[in-house]
Amino acid sequence: MYVSSKEIGNLGEKIAVEFLKKKGYKILDKNYIPKWMRGPEKKEIDIIAQKDGVISFVEVKTLANNKQTFQPEDKVDFLKQRKLIKVGESYLLEKKYSPERKWQIDVIAIRIDSDSKKAKIKHLKNVVY
Repeated sequence: MYVSSKEIGNLGEKIAVEFLKKKGYKILDKNYIPKWMRGPEKKEIDIIAQKDGVISFVEVKTLANNKQTFQPEDKVDFLKQRKLIKVGESYLLEKKYSPERKWQIDVIAIRIDSDSKKAKIKHLKNVVY
């Protein structure tokens, strides 16, 4: 049975939301795109969550192929990190948060074992320095 990468991504985001909630995060927004971004260059943050006064802009990467040798988080390279920062800053401005507000970029890497149908989850916090 073929499952599209979009379906795998949607499943990964649902898993990530439940994971964050269980860890005590409040979900503020999902699939956020700044109002001023349109067209093919639009950028999105998968999940915006908050815990202990810190806002986390979360990028979710999901793999459902046991044969992949790389890790899901490897897809969040320097350019992707820069885009996440730009969109995160736009969110803070749009929602009128204080410039002193603590925030960070997180990655949730999910690898779904296609045989056992179980997910392994890694939460990498504050990945951009």
